[in-house]
Amino acid sequence: MPNPRGLRAAALTSTAVLLAALLAGCGDDTGPGGGAPSGQTPAWKDCPPPSAAEGGGTAPSPPPGGGAWQCATMRAPLNWAKPNGETIGIALIRAKASGPGKRIGSLIFNFGGPGGSGVSTLPSFAPDYAKLRTRYDLVSFDPRGVGRSTPVVCESDSQLDQYFQQDATPDDAAERATYLKNTARFNAACEKNSGKVLPYVRTTDAARDMDLMRQVLGDEKLHYFGISYGTELGGVYAHLFPHKVGRAVLDGVVDPTQDPEQSSLGQAKGFQLAMDNFARNCVSQVADCPVGDSAQDVKNRIAALLKKLDAHPIQGIFPRRLTQTAATNGIAQALYSKELWQPLTEGLEDAYEGDGRILMLLSDAMNGRDQNGEYSNLAAANVAVNCADEKQRYDAAYVQKKLPAFRAASPLFGDFLAWSMLSCTDWPVKGAADHPDVSAPGSAPVLVVGNTGDPATPYEGAKKMVDALGKGVAVELTYKGQGHGAYDSKNKCVQNAVNGYLLDGRLPAPGTVCS
Repeated sequence: MPNPRGLRAAALTSTAVLLAALLAGCGDDTGPGGGAPSGQTPAWKDCPPPSAAEGGGTAPSPPPGGGAWQCATMRAPLNWAKPNGETIGIALIRAKASGPGKRIGSLIFNFGGPGGSGVSTLPSFAPDYAKLRTRYDLVSFDPRGVGRSTPVVCESDSQLDQYFQQDATPDDAAERATYLKNTARFNAACEKNSGKVLPYVRTTDAARDMDLMRQVLGDEKLHYFGISYGTELGGVYAHLFPHKVGRAVLDGVVDPTQDPEQSSLGQAKGFQLAMDNFARNCVSQVADCPVGDSAQDVKNRIAALLKKLDAHPIQGIFPRRLTQTAATNGIAQALYSKELWQPLTEGLEDAYEGDGRILMLLSDAMNGRDQNGEYSNLAAANVAVNCADEKQRYDAAYVQKKLPAFRAASPLFGDFLAWSMLSCTDWPVKGAADHPDVSAPGSAPVLVVGNTGDPATPYEGAKKMVDALGKGVAVELTYKGQGHGAYDSKNKCVQNAVNGYLLDGRLPAPGTVCS
């Protein structure tokens, strides 16, 4: 999750946008309402600027290759068990196929989270998908509970500033009591402000929305590109609608067999591996590494910084100060992409001198906070979806018992991710299952892409997804790289393999490795 409760979500901020910030120091009603979900014709029109819940900003620039971004709203049942009952709006965005080449249909993207706005994210990454646009309409959406699609609302911006400054790695009984109190207050705010929709933001609900979307878009099959949590959503869709799967790619793969504890422990190992790789890379450069003399020294100095910040926060972005939690969050954000390793180095160098602004910018990006102090609803939706999906409810005594295992997995991130397991304590809605069901016998082939250096969705999850989808369904592609996901690394081998399948139906040979 992108907050002190954990890191199980993809960082959805465009690397290019975030780098620019570091260097610089669809308008329809989508609330509950009436209207039948079937037989819809979307009223496409120019896209408005993203809403505050989507992250704010300006209306999207025209996509590469010409044309325009168009937005519309699809009506879906609030409760899929009552398909003729109350409806909610699902915000959509598209760029029509540019050609040349015969149009295949729509290619629906989910970029992860859960809680990320596809309406605001797709335009940011459109240059990466220009080749796919030659034969597909590029389409994304704000899943229910996200952005313009009846967003989950919890605390205010000022309350979230305080919430994200809290000590998320409590060391004694008093700190644990405060942490639990803050968690309870956040969860109570979610219930007070969004209690009506909280039971209906499960991944199975979003998958049913996608099948309705397929019909509304006029496609016989659902062609799909899922990243991070989007791979779980794609797997659940394949389970529910195996015979409606078209060409599907899952990149940065969530392990569908894990419960929240296993997932958090796996992420602890994944982020520690990414930190190890960052440290080795820094000291291997021709010039001296400014944050350590050896890879171990880099990690020791970071650990010392975090320990110091626990008692003595330093200057951040006024009036906020950089706390241990914010620094940990910012470091984790930078490990999502190798392109952010240099800003991470600069941020650490500055922090050692008492200036925490760069690390705080990175932390803000993880939490969905813009430079005006406004938050998207990424964190709120992330918690709501995870807690609606996950049956497990942990308590402080259980976390304390598990701390040694988490610290062994990651001296830097172990405590942070262990305490994140309390996210759903006292959540007002019961969780659906121990883990998602993605078995999909009869589905068309699914291309599953795993990255050996992925911190957020460790590489082992790709093989687990292949096995869980079922015999003869999935083909695995391995990328020996760094960062979260593979396609957006711009590795030509990965992109050629994915494009070959989505554009021409040509799967890579099983076991193909790109580096």
